[in-house]
Amino acid sequence: MTYLDDVALRIRCEVSVDLLPDEDTTDLFRSYAILALALGTRVQSSDVHNAWVAWMLERHPDHPALVPFDELPGDVQQRDVPFAEAIRRVAIDLGVT
Repeated sequence: MTYLDDVALRIRCEVSVDLLPDEDTTDLFRSYAILALALGTRVQSSDVHNAWVAWMLERHPDHPALVPFDELPGDVQQRDVPFAEAIRRVAIDLGVT
């Protein structure tokens, strides 16, 4: 396991299982690990959404949420919040602020 996979796993463990997609999320959480290492506690829900869009393009290129974060309805934007919070918690543990 690489350091990036370790960070990704730590983030994944911070997210409730019922919020996870029913697909292989390895690459998605690697992207979240990059966000944790690059932005630390400054990561925003819009950053999470951008990483999710990059991941989703390979899986479901016609997904209706493949739009800029600001164009999403508020309830859809809220779905990114738990992931941003998980990334920030792990970033704090890593000392990336």
